[in-house]
Amino acid sequence: MSNLDRAPVPSVCGGRGFVVAEPVRELLSPRHVKLGESTEVRRLLPNLGRRMIGAWAFVDHYGPDDIAGEPGMQVPPHPHIGLQTVSWLHEGEVLHRDSTGSLQTIRPKQLGLMTSGRAISHSEESPRSHARFLHGAQLWVALPDEHRHTEPMFEYHADLPTVTAPGLTATVILGGLDGSSSPGTTFTPIVGADLALTRGTDVRLPLERDFEYGVLAMSGEVHVDGVPVLPGSMLYLGCGRTELPLRAESDAGIMLLGGEPFAEELIMWWNFVGRTQQDIEQAREDWTTGSRFGEVKGYDGAPLRAPELPPVPLKARGRVR
Repeated sequence: MSNLDRAPVPSVCGGRGFVVAEPVRELLSPRHVKLGESTEVRRLLPNLGRRMIGAWAFVDHYGPDDIAGEPGMQVPPHPHIGLQTVSWLHEGEVLHRDSTGSLQTIRPKQLGLMTSGRAISHSEESPRSHARFLHGAQLWVALPDEHRHTEPMFEYHADLPTVTAPGLTATVILGGLDGSSSPGTTFTPIVGADLALTRGTDVRLPLERDFEYGVLAMSGEVHVDGVPVLPGSMLYLGCGRTELPLRAESDAGIMLLGGEPFAEELIMWWNFVGRTQQDIEQAREDWTTGSRFGEVKGYDGAPLRAPELPPVPLKARGRVR
């Protein structure tokens, strides 16, 4: 998914200097962003108070949106470098196309994982005949320097492992959780899991002490370590935890995001993750001139035009607050 802001603000992120090394309860409020004509998203990362959680660098939550009789999601071809995109749905479907030739419809609890590597372009759209409701999350994972120039690729995993406990079913999206591992390709120590809880569930989820974590609330009412987290908001949890208390006041859905704190310093602008201003400038130039990113075939519409770069120099720094 694209960042469709026409005047995107550079985000400086990464580095371990500002990682919270102990358990905290830091509630992040979303910023509302229009995505095309009919979809509004709640952007949780990057956030004014928190830039990254592990290698997770971008989180949008959208829906549930009633798109009966509407075009739904319509994101024209656009470029990416230096990251992976994770498409995750609770309701509806999204048709993915990219410049490697991939064409795949992604449905609820199925993983669409795109590794941009050195350069890729893709589009996302609701199929012409689609379900009434659209509800999901779109996430980016920053690639470490040694892998950010790898060949682009797309993975689709319809069947993912689960972890169960009374009242809880956790689908492992990326990385590993409680002994179960996702088949999705990862490049850093990371975890992403979708948790479905039934009303009245009171459980403790095992965690890795050296990871930092956040919880994105998708639906329902859930208390995370005693903090009520409403749909469309995120609770940052810091590091140093070996378990996470969860209590569901209703049937609820949340996403657990975590990983080893990302050591490298990054610049994220528009749909690019780089290390220097030259990285970003070259990517924008290559997209504008039609080189490097390939062609998305079959999408009915023109590619997105790159916005203008800001007049101030871009400089990678740590995960400033």
